[in-house]
Amino acid sequence: MSYCRAIESMPDEKKAIHKPYHDLLYGFPVHDDNELFGRLIMEINQAGLSWETILKKEAGFRKAYHNFNIKKVASYTEKDRERLMNDPGIIRNRLKINAAIENANTILRLQKEFGSFEKWLAHHHPKTKDEWVKLFKKTFRFTGGEIVNEFLQSIGHLEGAHATGCPVYKKVLKAKPLFLQS
Repeated sequence: MSYCRAIESMPDEKKAIHKPYHDLLYGFPVHDDNELFGRLIMEINQAGLSWETILKKEAGFRKAYHNFNIKKVASYTEKDRERLMNDPGIIRNRLKINAAIENANTILRLQKEFGSFEKWLAHHHPKTKDEWVKLFKKTFRFTGGEIVNEFLQSIGHLEGAHATGCPVYKKVLKAKPLFLQS
C-alpha cells in the first residue's frame, strides 16, 4: 500500500503526524544542502524503526544536530557524540550518530568539489535505484537500499513518493522534481 493510501486509513492522531510531511515535503525538490543532509539523517535513523517514530522526533533531531548544519555537525567531537548518545529526543544509536558526523564531512568534501551537495546529486542524475545505491554505499556511511531509495524519493530524484492519483502528486510535478528529467 502506498504512503498516500496508508495515510487515508490512519486514525486522526496518526494522520496529524504524517499528513504535514506527506502533503508539504515528501517528494518535493530540496535545494538547501543542510535540508538535504537533514533528510539523509532522518532516513538513516529510520532504519529498523517506523517513519512515525522519526517524524515525532524531527524537532529533537533538528535541535540535537544544530538544525542540520553540515559544518557544525562535521566538527563534532567525542563530547558531542556522547551528548547525542544521551539525548532522548533522537535515536541514540552510536552507528547512526557516527554516520551523521562522517556523512557531514563527506558532504563538505563534495561541496568543495561540486559546489554543493545538491549539485553532486544532480551531477549523477539520472541513475537507476541500484546505481544510486552503489554510489551512496561507496560515498556515505549507513546507506543501504531502502535508505537511499527513500532519501531520493523524498527529495524528488526518484519517482514513487506519491501514487499518481494522489492530489499531492500534481503539486510535486509542478515543482519540477528531477525525476521528470530521467
